[in-house]
Amino acid sequence: MSLLNVTDLNVSYTTSSGTVQAVHGINLTVERGQTTAIVGESGSGKSTSALAIIGLLPDNASVSAAAITLTDQPVTPVMRGKRVGLIPQDPTNSLNPTKTIGESVAEGLRIHDHADVKSKVLRLLEKVGIDQPEIRYKQYPHELSGGMNQRVLIAAALALEPDLLIADEPTSALDVTVQKVILDLLDQMREELGIGILLITHDLAVAGDRAHRIVVMQQGAVVEEGLAAHVLANPRQPYTQRLLADAPSLATGSQAPLRPSTREEEIILSVENLGQVYGNFTALEGLSFEVTRGSTHAIVGESGSGKTTAGRAIAGLLTPSSGQITLGGVKLKPSRALRQKVQMVYQNPYSSLNPRQTIGKAIGEGLGNFTNLTKKQIQQRVQDYLELVSLSPELANRRPRELSGGQRQRVAIARALILEPDVVVLDEAVSALDVTVQAQILRLLEKLQQELGLTYLFISHDLAVVRQISDTVTVMSRGQQVEHGETAHVFTNPQSDFTRTLLGAIPGASYRHGNYNLGL
Repeated sequence: MSLLNVTDLNVSYTTSSGTVQAVHGINLTVERGQTTAIVGESGSGKSTSALAIIGLLPDNASVSAAAITLTDQPVTPVMRGKRVGLIPQDPTNSLNPTKTIGESVAEGLRIHDHADVKSKVLRLLEKVGIDQPEIRYKQYPHELSGGMNQRVLIAAALALEPDLLIADEPTSALDVTVQKVILDLLDQMREELGIGILLITHDLAVAGDRAHRIVVMQQGAVVEEGLAAHVLANPRQPYTQRLLADAPSLATGSQAPLRPSTREEEIILSVENLGQVYGNFTALEGLSFEVTRGSTHAIVGESGSGKTTAGRAIAGLLTPSSGQITLGGVKLKPSRALRQKVQMVYQNPYSSLNPRQTIGKAIGEGLGNFTNLTKKQIQQRVQDYLELVSLSPELANRRPRELSGGQRQRVAIARALILEPDVVVLDEAVSALDVTVQAQILRLLEKLQQELGLTYLFISHDLAVVRQISDTVTVMSRGQQVEHGETAHVFTNPQSDFTRTLLGAIPGASYRHGNYNLGL
């Protein structure tokens, strides 16, 4: 008997524009002690389906289903917490900042009148691997890392010993090494407690490593489902095949070199002993590397490694405490002229564009600041650059909210390129995107580099993406440079334990090595 059975689930939303059908006839099962993963792009209906199961959709949602049962009993809101636990996506936004860690974990226990709440919370914190639980109990979310806060959410979800855990993109906001730790923890809890897990993810690599069964969703419907081994080894639908092809970790991982660098060209960017100190905290120390014109140099590392600090210094957005940066042999100093020579593309395409500006105004703003072009000439250049990034010139009159995330990131790239900079700094520029949109942007960046001879500084925590796009790479940890060299060499022959740890954390090992989960 399956733990969770969902039959013919339909969800629609009532909006000012009419009724929108979000989910069409979903069927899925979760077995006790196993993981079922729902995979798909943003907007595919995977989170809507999961939240509909436990009645957490907004008031304008209408849900109908032939059956939603947990061990043959209809799922009701009363089961939330007690029999069904939820691990939400973003630990930063999911914990109440005014409550201590102990209060957040204890909330469900107190609602259900459990005795000796504090001692149980401490045991839960210890079980999910949180060090010094007595101290953490009294701390607030801002005092813990993202990975630690995600452990707190797992402890809260496990507090009432549920039969089923719904994990909604539980690691998408985390570094790859922290992601592995959290997913390992969920696997451990599943095996020890015999719970079932419904895992929501856009990453087939993660699903392939962790799930027994995979359900692939597109535009609110299931297009493919079955044992993980069958779906990954023999995907029947073009959409599933595209998801597999677009996942960098499935295409690359830590296998044979893809982009060995053979360039012997002009050094356009040189960084020597770069350091950045804030009071008593050293964010960056002794960073040195060179980038040749027309190539891509990547800086990789976990959150807090100093990679974004380095990127901001190179872009002239801060003055480093020590060291030297030269561009084309000229020492850089933060200035108006530097803003034209080094442009930056940020991580979040939603927040990096002014919501009040039209797309055309956002892209052409730099030309108005740095050139003497007429308004008509600027409009023409904007149209040219929209076409360059494969967007219709008709989008110039729209505002950011009217574009998808991938389109917005293309606009950000066009805005950076229109000033014809010497170097483009891409700070986690694809990490907020679905794998299919991410693949489109990476292909666009490579195409533009080949056509225009662009030089990129690519900042990322994702080694699979870095391997795909970069010629050389610097690996950073806690503000220190731990490894540097050609990407192909670093990936095939890492010299530091830290780099080996990063490589080992890339998801998709089961797929790359053929060790599929047979669901047995």
